[in-house]
Amino acid sequence: MIEVLRAGPATTVQDLGRPGYAHLGVPRSGALDPAALALANRLVGNPPAAAGLEITLGGAELRFTRAATVALTGADVEVRTGQRPGDVGRPLSVPAGAVLRIGPPRAGLRNWLAVSGGIAVAPVLGSRATDTLSGLGPPPVRDGDHLPIGPWPGHPAPVDHGVVPAVPAELRLTLRPGPRADWFTADALDRLLGTAYTVSPVSNRVGARLVGALLPRAVAGELPSEGVVLGAVQVPADGQPLIFLADHPTTGGYPVIGVVDDVTGLAQARPGTTVTFHGPQR
Repeated sequence: MIEVLRAGPATTVQDLGRPGYAHLGVPRSGALDPAALALANRLVGNPPAAAGLEITLGGAELRFTRAATVALTGADVEVRTGQRPGDVGRPLSVPAGAVLRIGPPRAGLRNWLAVSGGIAVAPVLGSRATDTLSGLGPPPVRDGDHLPIGPWPGHPAPVDHGVVPAVPAELRLTLRPGPRADWFTADALDRLLGTAYTVSPVSNRVGARLVGALLPRAVAGELPSEGVVLGAVQVPADGQPLIFLADHPTTGGYPVIGVVDDVTGLAQARPGTTVTFHGPQR
């Protein structure tokens, strides 16, 4: 078991999600950076889809009741087991009874922690991911929780270090217009592609809210709810864009002006991060 002494501001159990259920109103969910979680799992010998912890803004303290190998990927943070320092992107042995401490990120926002054997909470629809919107999966991790660990998976793959990418000061996101770009004025898309936005503090695993130039609508009527996908840029009544992330709803009633190709960078985007959009390269 893992005894959670401190969960930090926001920690959830995540794997690679539950794809294939959108027609039933269930989003995929899963790690906001699937490659980071898969790398952490590889470093400890787990399969890529094993469940780990997604830790936002650090501050977690975890006591292990059995010896384990762990690996942390994502933001650059201080990590220690007892008095022994570890490194992001490298496996770390944790003796039975030791406490693993994860500090606040020096840059970025989130980390992914893999434990040899994986976090063995009960799966829901084939996944152990916490969906913060629908409530599917285990609840968010709290102080005092006890998280079960699965059987030792065997020796890890022949890799003992993963590169920790730098967090960019500005995110450039590729945007494909539509499906409801025609619900906006002629200059709305130009504004979206031609001005900089910043990430709002009112952002979470459901979506990244942006602050910047308003996107005026040409059609004032109500839009019947329709399907939305990961990366959809929805524009609510206030005219400020919202980019849907892993825990997004499967339908929405506000028009979608475009869809972002890859939202992975937003996993590390702190409030105030600059975001710009550009069209697909031809």
